[in-house]
Amino acid sequence: MAKKSDPNSKLIAENRQARYHYAVEDTLEAGIMLFGSEVKSLRTGQTNIAESYASVEDGELWLINGYIAAYMQAGHFGHDERRKRKLLVSKRELSRLWNATQREGMTIVPLKMYFNEKGIAKLLIGIAKGKKLADKRETEAKRDWNRQKQRLLKQNN
Repeated sequence: MAKKSDPNSKLIAENRQARYHYAVEDTLEAGIMLFGSEVKSLRTGQTNIAESYASVEDGELWLINGYIAAYMQAGHFGHDERRKRKLLVSKRELSRLWNATQREGMTIVPLKMYFNEKGIAKLLIGIAKGKKLADKRETEAKRDWNRQKQRLLKQNN
């Protein structure tokens, strides 16, 4: 029997360029501290995490440069669209992220923003290393070859 899709669970935004520009080695789910007007705006799908990144500052994890559009019905109780938003992770995960960025030269990249099955906004972040131009070409060549292989198999059947 097919799974029923949960009305609360919904993909809000996806950073599709992240896997092209970075080699993602590990992923982690983090909560986000949001204002009410931000949640309302997320429910309408007006957000962008393509140019954003996460950073460990003063023992806390922050989402920087993430865009959540203003919610018009909020009036003067609205929010700043590109403010820093605190990400919620455990102390162990935070220390692991800090070690990866400071010692190993990795970057924390947001991959997806979504509502989980309970209706809570979550952010999937990846610990990644930047790709060189040759790595990007290799990834593109593999993707093209896989596409061509699928076409050939489809023609033979």
